[in-house]
Amino acid sequence: MSNDKGLQDAHVKIGTKQTMKAVENGQATEVYVAEDCDQRFVVKIVSLCEKHGVDITYVPSMRQLGEACGIEVGAAMAAVLKQ
Repeated sequence: MSNDKGLQDAHVKIGTKQTMKAVENGQATEVYVAEDCDQRFVVKIVSLCEKHGVDITYVPSMRQLGEACGIEVGAAMAAVLKQ
């Protein structure tokens, strides 16, 4: 990912539940989704993002997304919040 440092500095919600809630509440400006996460979640978040006009960026792995967010475990998805 080219935006690694940017995710650590931005206001971010990490994880499936928090990301979906941020999109539903209109707080998210962009969502990052790990390509290796459960496809059921991918389908749900893509549908939500399309409905709310939020851009999606795919990341190769949950491990890489977790690192980009500054955590030591993998992350299925993360939402960058409006400031």
